[in-house]
Amino acid sequence: MDRKKQKIEQPYYKKIYTDILLIKFPEKLDECKSLLSKEKLSVLDIIQLNQKIFGSEEISSENQRLRSYDDETIIQILEYQKKYKLNNTQLSNHYKLSRNTITKWKNCYKI
Repeated sequence: MDRKKQKIEQPYYKKIYTDILLIKFPEKLDECKSLLSKEKLSVLDIIQLNQKIFGSEEISSENQRLRSYDDETIIQILEYQKKYKLNNTQLSNHYKLSRNTITKWKNCYKI
């Protein structure tokens, strides 16, 4: 049996977050409108939406373990570090990542 690689589709985050805002947090709809107006949401956009809607307490170490980042997002995070001249600790605190993860990414992507 020949198995072809199938691309895993992302959930439709625009609809999910719009529904959350309309039902539970209608007062935050204007604050999130600029992110939701984008054609496609990146992983960083989703993280921003989460922080705007639920606040920073939503990100727990248990929840953090389940995150995954695509290549484009990793490169954006590393470029953010370079742009603002952050060390690994500062970047890890900003994005709630492990310093080891950042070091691993820097070695893999050589940015």
